[in-house]
Amino acid sequence: MDKTIETKGFDDILETALEWHRAGKGAVLATVVQTWGSAPRPVGANLAVSGEGELAGSVSGGCVEGAVVAEAFEVLDTGESRLLTYGVSDDEAFAVGLACGGTIRVKVQPIGDYEDGLPEDVLAEIVTARAERRPIAYVVDTETWKRRTAGPEEFPDRFRADRSGFDEDEKTFVAIHNPPLRMAVIGAVHIAQPLLQMARLAGYDPVLIDPREAFASESRFPEETINHDWPDEALADYGLDARTAVVTLTHDPKIDDPAIMAALKSDIFYLGCLGSTRTHAKRVARLQEAGFTEDQIARIHAPVGLDIGAKSPAEIAISVMAEITQTLRQKR
Repeated sequence: MDKTIETKGFDDILETALEWHRAGKGAVLATVVQTWGSAPRPVGANLAVSGEGELAGSVSGGCVEGAVVAEAFEVLDTGESRLLTYGVSDDEAFAVGLACGGTIRVKVQPIGDYEDGLPEDVLAEIVTARAERRPIAYVVDTETWKRRTAGPEEFPDRFRADRSGFDEDEKTFVAIHNPPLRMAVIGAVHIAQPLLQMARLAGYDPVLIDPREAFASESRFPEETINHDWPDEALADYGLDARTAVVTLTHDPKIDDPAIMAALKSDIFYLGCLGSTRTHAKRVARLQEAGFTEDQIARIHAPVGLDIGAKSPAEIAISVMAEITQTLRQKR
């Protein structure tokens, strides 16, 4: 197996753990598997610990984090995976980093050739899938420590909701590793400025696409990823998949329509188009003339955004992010 794995993006905890292991440092992966009450980190959150005391990620904070790290060193020595439970009363919660009397359960596994650890080839398979934007699950029986990988066809609801957790048998933990969310914003208009910022805050990797270089400029969109190709070409290079949202904002059919047509031919989870009801009716007529079916056209969210009475560009961006989140997280 090729041992060169490229680290991807900001959420590179697994990639870092694999690098530590391959560098001979030793590595342990801790994962939040259950929470009760208020907890700082959700189920599925990871903390990687190297044998040299390096850390990547988080499972809680305060004294709980320190306790997990101490357990990780012991796990490296013994090679035995563990399930740990940490809970505090309300009056102690703040001091140890668990709000409002929260309780968490953490799975701690050494990486490498251990009887009940996380094998290097399995971790490498997950890291490779992440780099290739393929959804993958890591499934562990926490009684026998038998482990395997699985795809979306086995846990469709978990993948759709990004929901790691125990299966119905309450012993099999399913860790969901979806590709990072992405958003393509078509049109360097005023609304795009707050929308791109909000997208990043919500965990998306956004790109701005507009062939009009005077509008899509570094001065107007500092530190943003900008593509000046025509939208259909830009989206073909970008790649459209089930973890991608597309938002068109220009009102100009020459720019918006190629992006809309490309999006409708893909399996993106959200397509939103700015414009009034009259504008959308004209858009629908053009799409029908181009051969798109009623069901395909019905995938479009238009006018874009939830109806919250938004007026300013920032308020409209909030409504768009809210609708994207609703579409992603709730069954359609």
